[in-house]
Amino acid sequence: MKGFPATPSVADAPDDLLSGHLWLLELIEGRPLRFQLQASGLLRFGDPETVYDDPEGVPLPLRRAVRHIRESLDRAALRAAVNDVAQVVFFGVATTRESVPYELDSMPPFLGTDVWAGDDEAFRPPDAADGIFERLGLEPVNPFEREAHARDFTLDSYESPGSAWYDGPAAGVVLRNKAGHRGILRNTGIETVDEETTDEMTGDVAAADLAERYATADTIESVATTVKQGDEPATVDTVTERLLERIGRQRPGQVTGSGSVDVAALRSAIASRVQQTLQR
Repeated sequence: MKGFPATPSVADAPDDLLSGHLWLLELIEGRPLRFQLQASGLLRFGDPETVYDDPEGVPLPLRRAVRHIRESLDRAALRAAVNDVAQVVFFGVATTRESVPYELDSMPPFLGTDVWAGDDEAFRPPDAADGIFERLGLEPVNPFEREAHARDFTLDSYESPGSAWYDGPAAGVVLRNKAGHRGILRNTGIETVDEETTDEMTGDVAAADLAERYATADTIESVATTVKQGDEPATVDTVTERLLERIGRQRPGQVTGSGSVDVAALRSAIASRVQQTLQR
C-alpha cells in the first residue's frame, strides 16, 4: 500500500510551495490512517508504519474510524470511477482526542486528506481529492481557503483561524498547491490539554478503572439502543467492541504505546459490565 506523503514544516518545504494558488487546510490532530479497496471487495487499512491484513490487529484508536469508513464508503461509485480499485489509496486522519479538545461527538471519525492514483503515480490535487472523498461518502478535511494567491500569503504574520471542530484555534494549517508541494504551519500558541492518564495504575486495576468510567449502565444501554437501530443484535460482544472503540478514540494514549493498559483485561472488564447490564 502506498505510504503517506511527506509533509515537512513550511520552513523546510520547497520554495515553490509559496507559488501559484494555495489551499489552506485545517491541521487535524489525530492518528494517520490509510486504506484501499481490494478487488475482493474487502477494505485494507494501515497507519504510517503498518498495514493490517487482520482486522483484529487494528489499534483501538483507529477502530471507530475504520468502522465509519466501512459503513460509509460508496464502493459502487469507486468501482465505477476507476479500472482497478486497488490502485487507489486514500489517506486521512482518524479523529481522536490527543491534546486539542475537539468535540468528538460532532466530528466525523475520519477526515480525508489525500488520494493516491496508482495509474498516474501521483497524488491528486487538493481540489480533486476534496471532491473524490465527498462523492464516495466520506468527509474531507475542511479548507480555510481555496485557491488563495500565494503572493497574498505572508508566512510571518499569518494567524491560524478558529477550528471547525471545537470553540478554539486550529492546531495549524496545511498549505498545498496543485504542483504537489505541501507544508505544515503549526500554531505554536495553541493551548492544549493533557489526556487523562492512569499513570498510578497498571494492569487489571487500570483496566477496571477505565471500564468503570466508560462502561456505565447508561452508556451501555445507549450503545445497545444505537446498535439495535442499525438492525444489528445488541450482543455482549458487539456492545463491548463499540465501547472499546469509544475508549480508543477518547483515550488513545492509554490503549497504545509504552505503559498502556492491558487491552485484553480492558475488554474482559467491559464485557462483564455489559453482560450484567443487558441481562437486567
